[in-house]
Amino acid sequence: MLHPPVTIPIAFVHGMLSGLRAQGLACDPFLADAGIAPALLEQAGARVTADQYVALFRTLIERLDDEAIGLLSRPLRRGSFALVARSAIGAATLEVAMRRVARTFRLLQDDVVLEPLREGTLAGLGLRFGEPVRVHPTFLHELLLRVFWRLLAWLGGGQLPAARFDFAFDMPPHAGSYAKVFPAPLQFGQHVSAFWFDAARLHDVVRRDEAALRAFLADAQANVIVPRRIAAVSARVRDHLQRTLPAWPDLAATADALHVSTATLQRRLAAEGTSFQSLKDELRRDMAIVRLNASSVPLAALADELGFADSAAFQRAFKGWTGTAPGTYRRGGASG
Repeated sequence: MLHPPVTIPIAFVHGMLSGLRAQGLACDPFLADAGIAPALLEQAGARVTADQYVALFRTLIERLDDEAIGLLSRPLRRGSFALVARSAIGAATLEVAMRRVARTFRLLQDDVVLEPLREGTLAGLGLRFGEPVRVHPTFLHELLLRVFWRLLAWLGGGQLPAARFDFAFDMPPHAGSYAKVFPAPLQFGQHVSAFWFDAARLHDVVRRDEAALRAFLADAQANVIVPRRIAAVSARVRDHLQRTLPAWPDLAATADALHVSTATLQRRLAAEGTSFQSLKDELRRDMAIVRLNASSVPLAALADELGFADSAAFQRAFKGWTGTAPGTYRRGGASG
C-alpha cells in the first residue's frame, strides 16, 4: 500500500489548543511553529495536514514542558509517557501491562485514574476523574483514550481492534470526524469515557523490549494521535487511485482493477460507511492540502494534477470541501 496523505479536522486543532486558552496564553506562536495559518481556525470545515498536527502537539509539549499540553491541573513533564510505557515492558501479559500503565500514570498526576473494566466478553480501560463536578475539556477525554488505546495496541503487537468507545459527554458538533480517530461504535453521554476490546486479548504475551520501546518513542506523538485507515476495501480503493495518478479512474475502472463488479464494490464501500466518490474527493482534498503546505505549485498545475478541468473548478471544489480558499493553506497563510 502507498503511504496515504492524512489531514485532520480543525476541530481537533481547537481541542489541542484548549489547554493554552484555559491558561490565557496566545495560540499564534504555537501555530506559527507548526506552519498553521491562524485564519483556518475561523473555518469550521478547515483541515490541517497530519505533519502540522503532530508538529503542533510537539511544540506544545516542548514549550510548555507538559505532555498533557495544559489540560491537567499540573504539568505532565516531558518523559512521563516514556516512563509509563517503560513500566509495561517485561509484563507477562497485556492485562498486567495495562495495570502497570494505570498505576504509573496515577503516580504522575492527580486528575484522572485509568480504571481497568470488564463487561461480559469485553475488557476496557476507563477514565475516572477525581473531581466529577469539574467540566474537563472534551479533548482531554479524546487525547487520553487515543494515547492509551494506541499504547496498549503497541504493547499487544501492533493491533488491538476496539469493540466500542464510550464518552462521558454529549455528542459534540465534530462527532462526524470521529470515525477515523475512533474506528468502532461510539456511545456518548456515558458514565465514564472508555475504550473496549475483546477480553481474550488480556492474555496476550507482551514481547516488546527496550530497543522496540526506543523506536516507538522516537515518533511517539505521531504513533498515538494520527488516525490510521484500517477499512480494507476503502484502503484498496485509495491505493489504486494513488497508483494510477494522474488518470483518476472512475468507479467502473476501479472495480475492474480490483476484480469485482461495480455493484459489489459499491456495496462493500457502503458497509464501511463510505462511497467511491467520497473516497475520491477525500483523497483529492488531502493531496491538495498536503501539496499546498509543502510546495509552491501553482493552483492551475495542482488543479490539473487532481483531475480538474481548470483552476476555477478546483478552487470551487476545495472551498466546498473545507470552507476555505486554497490560498489560505499556503504555509503562513499567504495567498496563492
